[in-house]
Amino acid sequence: MDWDKLRIFHAVADAGSLTHAGETLHLSQSAVSRQIRALEESLGTTLFHRHARGLILTEQGELLFDATSSMTRRLDAASARIRDSEDEVFGELRVTTTLGFGTLWLAPRLPKLYEKYPELKIDLMLEERVLDLPMREADVAIRMKEPSQADLIRRRLMSVSMRLYATKEYLDRNGRPETMEDLSTHRLICQNVSAAQVSAGTNLVKELLTYDMRSTLTVNNYFGVLQGVINHLGIGVLPDYVSEMFVEDRVGLPALERVLPEVESSEIPVYLAYPEELRHSQRIAAFRDFVTQEIMEYRKRTRDD
Repeated sequence: MDWDKLRIFHAVADAGSLTHAGETLHLSQSAVSRQIRALEESLGTTLFHRHARGLILTEQGELLFDATSSMTRRLDAASARIRDSEDEVFGELRVTTTLGFGTLWLAPRLPKLYEKYPELKIDLMLEERVLDLPMREADVAIRMKEPSQADLIRRRLMSVSMRLYATKEYLDRNGRPETMEDLSTHRLICQNVSAAQVSAGTNLVKELLTYDMRSTLTVNNYFGVLQGVINHLGIGVLPDYVSEMFVEDRVGLPALERVLPEVESSEIPVYLAYPEELRHSQRIAAFRDFVTQEIMEYRKRTRDD
């Protein structure tokens, strides 16, 4: 099959419209239509159902789109490896991690990476869903458990724990719990136990809720939990790395205090992973080394504290 026709077919299937695909490909609508018609004739099948609202793939079209999607991912990977220079770091790097870790730990540190590599283009994808690295849904992942997919290079970065935090203002106003039983007179801010999160966090929340809290606020991510805490709504279940962001000498930020220091979840491992085929990528190496260095400095600061 003619790759040019397949490339145009993929763009049309992705856009769902001849016009939009033509804009992406810098071709006229009639030229795109001719190529699709020629491809259908060569295959002896119809690839699209044509409707007033756009184009819908037929069953045969879905099969071909799966194939062209796989081809596109592989071409993207090959192109990335070719573009990687031995001495320069530039181009797009797609990074996936959880919303909590991405917003609270990684994003505040990225200015250092951009300062060193100003031509890097990072696509930061924050979601609890584990993206498929071998299928090139992302280039590199930071996850709260060891990846199970084959053909991945993985490195354990550190461990985190879920702990209890509240602002000084909230605790001054409502009192400081001294026992787990004291929590029942406070408002707990946490993720719902049914929300996508690490099992260690779920287990800690389940234990806390046995103390019959008078009031709760549940949010479906740790960034939202943090917003509730820093606005003095109650005691929050948060990853331990947030404490570094909210200390007395950070102007404009409320200081957080750890509540019941003996209470914390089991350790949660944090892993960095990327496909074996990107082993020699300079962008991957730059990001890996940056994260590793930041974690070393973070560990030193937390030990000193």
